[in-house]
Amino acid sequence: MKKLLVFLRLMRPANIVTSVADVLAGIAISGYFLGAGQEFLPVFLLCLSTIGLYGGGIVFNDVFDAELDKIERPERAIPSGAISIGEATVLGIILLGIGLSAAFAFSVWSGMIAFLILVFALVYNRFGKHHSFIGPLNMGLCRGLNLLLGISILSLSLQSHYFLGLIPLIYIFSITMISQGEVHGSNRNKLYTGAFLYLIVIGSILYSAYLQQHLLYAGLFLIAFAWMIFKPLFVAIKDPVGRNIGKAVKAGVISLILMDAAWASASGQIYFALLIAALLPLSLWLAKCFAVT
Repeated sequence: MKKLLVFLRLMRPANIVTSVADVLAGIAISGYFLGAGQEFLPVFLLCLSTIGLYGGGIVFNDVFDAELDKIERPERAIPSGAISIGEATVLGIILLGIGLSAAFAFSVWSGMIAFLILVFALVYNRFGKHHSFIGPLNMGLCRGLNLLLGISILSLSLQSHYFLGLIPLIYIFSITMISQGEVHGSNRNKLYTGAFLYLIVIGSILYSAYLQQHLLYAGLFLIAFAWMIFKPLFVAIKDPVGRNIGKAVKAGVISLILMDAAWASASGQIYFALLIAALLPLSLWLAKCFAVT
C-alpha cells in the first residue's frame, strides 16, 4: 500500500483527472452521443489512453529532473528516496504503453494522435522545458492533441474540428509559461501575458458557443472558470513570488475541467458538461492529497 501511494504521488492523479476531462470534452464536441445506440467501449479506451499517456509523461518528467530535484524539489518521490529512478522508469514505460495500446485498440487515427502525444511529452521532459518559448509551446501541443484524442472518436468530426486543438494549446502555453517562475519567482510581464492569453481562450469558447446558440450554459461555466484562474493569478501579479505563482499554476491546471465543461456546453451537450464538471471535486480532493506541480 505504501508503494502504491508513492506511485500515485509520482503520477499526480489530480492532473490525470483533468486529462480525462479533455478527452470527454473532445467526445462531446464530436457529437458522438448525439446519435442513437453508441457504445461506451470507445469512450473507455480513449479515457484509459489519456490516463496512461499523461501519467507516464508526468513520471518521466520526474525521471529526467531527478538530479535537479535534489536541489529544487527534494520532497518529490525520487530525490526523497521513496522510489528509485529504475522503478519510476519502469512505471513510466508501462503507463505510456497502456496509453498507446488503448488508443490503437480503438482506431489507427486515435493511435497516431496518442503516439504524437507520447513523443511530444518525452521531448518536453527531456529538452523542451528548458526553453522559455519552445517549452510552453511543446506542452501546449500535448494538451491540444489530448482534446483531439477525444474528438477522434468520430474520424469525420476530427477532420472538421482539428483546429480546436489550438485553444488548449494557447491555454497550456500560458500556464507553462507562468510556471517557469514557480521556484524562484517571476517578472510581472509573463503573468500579464498569461492573463491576456487566458482572455483569448475564454473569448474563443464564448464565440463558439454564440455560433452554436448555446451561449447561456457555456457562459455560466466560463464565469466559474474565469473566477478560478484569475483570482490566484492577480495575487501572483501583485506579489510574484514562487509560492503565489505555484498557487496560480495549480488553479490553472485544475480549472481545465471547467474549461472542458464549457466546451461541452458550447456544443449543446449540457448533461455531458455537467458530467465533466462533476470531476472537479474529485480533482480538488486529489490535489489536497497529492502534489499538482
